[in-house]
Amino acid sequence: MKYWKYYLVALIVIIIDQAVKLIVHYNMEMGMPGEIVLLGDWLKLHYTLNPGMAFGVELGSDYGKLMLSLFRLVAVFGIAYYIYYLVKTKAPKGLIWCIGLILGGAIGNLIDSTFYGVLFDNHPYGSPTPWFHGQVIDMFYFDIWEGIVPNWIPLLGGKPMSLWPIFNVADSAIFIGVLIILFNQKRFFAHYDEPAKQPAAEQQGF
Repeated sequence: MKYWKYYLVALIVIIIDQAVKLIVHYNMEMGMPGEIVLLGDWLKLHYTLNPGMAFGVELGSDYGKLMLSLFRLVAVFGIAYYIYYLVKTKAPKGLIWCIGLILGGAIGNLIDSTFYGVLFDNHPYGSPTPWFHGQVIDMFYFDIWEGIVPNWIPLLGGKPMSLWPIFNVADSAIFIGVLIILFNQKRFFAHYDEPAKQPAAEQQGF
């Protein structure tokens, strides 16, 4: 159980993520026509498809998406093993819980990339195969700001721009896990410094 409770949190993230995506897919129209306001103009449900990575960044070439999906697959196995390693080396539990969240988010989006091109036929036009070319379903839309960038800002000044991150449950799990780790680096990784400090302490006669 000392290992599986951390994998369980990943499984919970996967189940919630996929459930929300399926509900959105079967009950919402894509884009503006199906948009649902949750909190004024700030938070909305907006069904959209992401063909690449975060913020829609894509890899070039016809096989860029395939390479991204395979990379995600390899990363999932690496993260899963890392949890086993952390538990075995008695790393801080908070760190392991965070890695569990990240694993769940990674698998959630991997499922979309691997199977949704076949199940929902949502792979980009011209894909060599629907397998591993599925587009990730995003739905949480923070409508932060849209307007003209002030002229005094270099390069972007005077241009129209919008800040509107659209993400899903899997993305949220990854973001929360990474954020907690960043804010707790000293506490989570302090044990790695202990062997290095030990010889110095011994030299001083402690």
